Amino acid sequence: MDQPSPTAAARTLVRHFEPDVQEAFGRFQSSRSPEDANIVVLAVVRDHAPDPAAATADHDDLSLINDLNFDSVTIAEMVFFIEDLFEIRISNAEVVRLHTIGDLRNFVRDKLTSSPAS
Repeated sequence: MDQPSPTAAARTLVRHFEPDVQEAFGRFQSSRSPEDANIVVLAVVRDHAPDPAAATADHDDLSLINDLNFDSVTIAEMVFFIEDLFEIRISNAEVVRLHTIGDLRNFVRDKLTSSPAS
């Protein structure tokens, strides 16, 4: 049996997001636009947040743990999702440096710009 392509697998991961997020992910796959990656990362944060309404684009300074009440398991799940979605690897040492929504968005954007497109 044939395995789905990484692109097809990633598209499966985003199918439950709102259409604008799915569109941003599609654009990201072709252009690797940091702005589109930011939209998708914020959607992933909201999707994993105990209170999704609290995770907003205009509050990059919100702490994942103190403000959004993420626990270590939820952060790990979110990181695994981001790794699968963007086909990147994030080490434990990198995760512990991510404290806010902005830290996460900047980190993913930087990781993506330093990684070749698949």
